[in-house]
Amino acid sequence: MRRRGTAGVTLMELLIAVMLFSLLSVGLLFALRIGLNTYSKTQTRLMDNRRVAGAQRILEQEIEGLVPVVAKCGVGMEGGGTAAPFFQGEPETMRLVSTYSLQGAWRGQPQILEIFVIPGAEGRGVRLVVNEIRYQGPLTAGGLCFGPHKFPGASAGPNSFVLADKLAFCRFSYLDQPPDVNLPVAWFSRFAGPTWPQAVRIEMGPLDPDAAGLQPISIVAPIHVFRRPEIPYGDY
Repeated sequence: MRRRGTAGVTLMELLIAVMLFSLLSVGLLFALRIGLNTYSKTQTRLMDNRRVAGAQRILEQEIEGLVPVVAKCGVGMEGGGTAAPFFQGEPETMRLVSTYSLQGAWRGQPQILEIFVIPGAEGRGVRLVVNEIRYQGPLTAGGLCFGPHKFPGASAGPNSFVLADKLAFCRFSYLDQPPDVNLPVAWFSRFAGPTWPQAVRIEMGPLDPDAAGLQPISIVAPIHVFRRPEIPYGDY
């Protein structure tokens, strides 16, 4: 009689099976790791893009929400102060009263905004920051100005909010009518008009350009003001 063969596997077959399973597991592990890294990078880039777009939108809304306040500049000084439009327009510093704020958006109380440029981290590039000070009337604003176009320097503090970081440059310019009314309106690096500018432009450039990500761009925010400072409209 022919003897029946016994069913089973050899030791070599078992080793080959374990090796193939190990290789498959390592391949799945690498694929999972690559997928998680790609997801993390995509999320980071998406958040960076949202941060850039959000900062640009905030800047536009803050400027467009300008309140035409006539402040009593130099309150408490000799002479009792001077009535002047509350607006500072310098190449790297801007002060204004706005109905839009980071704390309350369009629903909050008006805020005195100090938007200015400071050096970046480790001295590389610059960053754009904003201070918000609660506006409580022309006297409050008057404490932050010495006279027409005369303001103290702005400084960053613990409550300052960074609107844009890692910038190669950031500068402001203001659309205004030249002293010679026969000339067309033009952009000036300093605002010295008797009222308020017609628009504000903020130019920014990235410190480390990245073609794959959203980059800071120039912002032009129009200002719609129909108030003359010499006419008493009542306090804002």
